[in-house]
Amino acid sequence: MEPAADAAAPAEPVPAEAAAPTGPDAHPAEEAAATVAPAPAPAPADVEAAPDAPAVLDHHDEHPSASYVLRVNGADRPVTDAWIGESLLYVLRERLGLAGAKDGCSQGECGACSVQVDGRLVASCLVPAATAAGSEVRTVEGLAQHGVPSDVQQALAASGAVQCGFCVPGMAMTVHDLLEGNHAPTELETRKALCGNLCRCSGYRGVLDAVAEVVKSRTEANDPSAGRRRRPRPPASPPGGARRPDGRGTAPPGSAAGRRWMSERSTGVRVPWAAGRGSVVNRCASRACAGERSEVSA
Repeated sequence: MEPAADAAAPAEPVPAEAAAPTGPDAHPAEEAAATVAPAPAPAPADVEAAPDAPAVLDHHDEHPSASYVLRVNGADRPVTDAWIGESLLYVLRERLGLAGAKDGCSQGECGACSVQVDGRLVASCLVPAATAAGSEVRTVEGLAQHGVPSDVQQALAASGAVQCGFCVPGMAMTVHDLLEGNHAPTELETRKALCGNLCRCSGYRGVLDAVAEVVKSRTEANDPSAGRRRRPRPPASPPGGARRPDGRGTAPPGSAAGRRWMSERSTGVRVPWAAGRGSVVNRCASRACAGERSEVSA
């Protein structure tokens, strides 16, 4: 009979590769845990979630667009699919191609973007373009008539006010707006009107001279006799000689009476006709003609 030692012998160790199960059912618990999505974090108690709000906002909701028509310089200009927050300056320059108004500060301080909306001077960088729909917009391009610059533009160029050209379109609009309400402004009124237009080149002296020149030319055009110098017309003498101041006949041009009459015409000093050549009155008149001052005593 064989001993029972074989039954009590220790079992041989099993390799790790053989002990670990393989195949699709190797780790069922771990795969089940991986497939379960994590639970969303609870919302704060003080914030109420809107049940009907979309999860992702639409692009047009963030930047709403609009289509409208601007009447610029007497013509209708359609603007389509434009962001509703675009300024009038941006639409004029980038969408309509009117680059006369300049973007100097985007804060309404420099006056380079000045235009007229319904006859009122505004800073186009501060005006939403959509609010100007249906209004009459006038830019610097609309000042010229049939390709000919306006009198204000010509005067600015002639007086040396145009240097770099950046601020001049705004100044031209400001001067037009000033002269439309005040046909003959003083220099102080002109300075007050231009205080919102910043310029580093011209020094404003040329602009002031241009305004004065425009006012003068417009005044002479409306009243041709306003610019002429009126001088008193001297009385006409008859062909025979000088007329006597007392109206009694004429005196020969070379006579003493004729010389006294010519002296009266040139100096304005009235010499009595009865005064002789050597009289006190005649001597005083002669000194007055020579520019001397004298006193006549009794």
